[in-house]
Amino acid sequence: MPDPIEVRKVPIESVTDASGLSRLIADGVIEADRVLAVVGKTEGNGGVNDYTRILADRAFREVLAEHGHPAPESVPLVWSGGTDGILSPHATIFATTADAPATDEPRLSVGVAMSEVILPEDIGRPAMVEKVAAGVREAMKIAGIDDPRDVHYVQTKTPLLTLATITDAKNRGQDTAIEETGPSMDLSNSTTALGIAVALGEIEMPGADQIHKDLSLYSSVASCSSGVELDRAQIVLVGNVRGIGGRYRIGHSVMKDALDADGIWEAIKDAGLALPDRPHPSDLGGRLVNVFMKCEADPSGQVRGRRNIMLDDSDVHWHRQIKAAVGGVAASVTGDPAVFVSVAAVHQGPSGGGPVAAIADLGER
Repeated sequence: MPDPIEVRKVPIESVTDASGLSRLIADGVIEADRVLAVVGKTEGNGGVNDYTRILADRAFREVLAEHGHPAPESVPLVWSGGTDGILSPHATIFATTADAPATDEPRLSVGVAMSEVILPEDIGRPAMVEKVAAGVREAMKIAGIDDPRDVHYVQTKTPLLTLATITDAKNRGQDTAIEETGPSMDLSNSTTALGIAVALGEIEMPGADQIHKDLSLYSSVASCSSGVELDRAQIVLVGNVRGIGGRYRIGHSVMKDALDADGIWEAIKDAGLALPDRPHPSDLGGRLVNVFMKCEADPSGQVRGRRNIMLDDSDVHWHRQIKAAVGGVAASVTGDPAVFVSVAAVHQGPSGGGPVAAIADLGER
C-alpha cells in the first residue's frame, strides 16, 4: 500500500518565486524529501520560448535542495505556461505524509513515472503513444491502482520539436512528423493523450493516420503539456485507493464545451463534496484544493451555435483566447482565479471541450 498524500496549492508571486513551497516545508506541513510532484501555472506566453517554465522549475528545485531533498532533479515539475485573462500563477504540491487519518473510503493516491526517451521522430507517431502508455501503466502500479476507473487525472509533460531536435533527427537519417515548432506543442500533447487513453483502456491502439486527426478518440482524464525542458514524458497519475487513508479525494468529469460550468461542478461532486442542485462558490466551504482542466477552441468555430473568430484571429493566438475564456468560467465556479487551465486539448476530452479533475479536502473540520 502506498503512503497517503498531502496536497496543497500555493501562489507564485513572481517568475522565480517558490516561497510558498518553502513555507510549507518550514511550517512542517510537508517534508521536502516526501515531495512527489508539482503541477503549476507560470505567467509566460505558453509558447515554445516560454522560459518562465524553466525559471519556475529552477526555483522550486532549489528550494527542495535547500531543505534536504536527496534528488530534487528527479521530482516531476509539470509547468503549464500562460495565465491569460484572470488566471493566477500558482503551484499544486503533492507529497506523501506519515500523518494522515485512517479511513476505508477512497482517498488520493499519486504515482509518478518517466517514460523512455521520446525521440523527435517519435512525436506524432505510434512510437510515442506506446512509450507514454508504458509509462502510465508504471505510474498506476506505483499509485497502487489496479482498476483504470480509479484513475481520475493524468498530468504529463512531454518534449516538443525545436529546430535543434528536428536537425538532430535529420542528421541521424530520420524525419519528423512535422517541421513547425509551434504546432508541435499541440501534436505532442495529442499523441500523449492517446497513450494515456490506450493505457487506461479508453481506446484501442490508434493507427498513425488517426493521431491528431480522429477527434472521436480521446481520454477523459488526460491533461497533457509540452515544453523544451525535457526529453521524456513526465507522468503524474492521480486516483483514489481504498484503505490508503488521508483527507483528500479526486474526481473527474468533462466540459462539453467552453461554457460548460456544469462539467466543472460534476467533477467537484465526483470528488466527494455534497452540493445543492444549483451550487455557488460559497457552498465549497474552503474544501476545494484545486481544479485541473484542458481546453480547446472548437474546430467548428462556434460555441453553442454562435460564431467566434478565435481560429481566424491573426493578432492574438487562439491558445491565449480560449485559455482566458475557460479560466473565467472555472474561476466563476471556484471563486478563485488560481485554477489550472491548459490549452491544446486534442484527444483530451470531447472536441471543443476538455477533461476536468477536482481535488477536495474531506477531512474533519
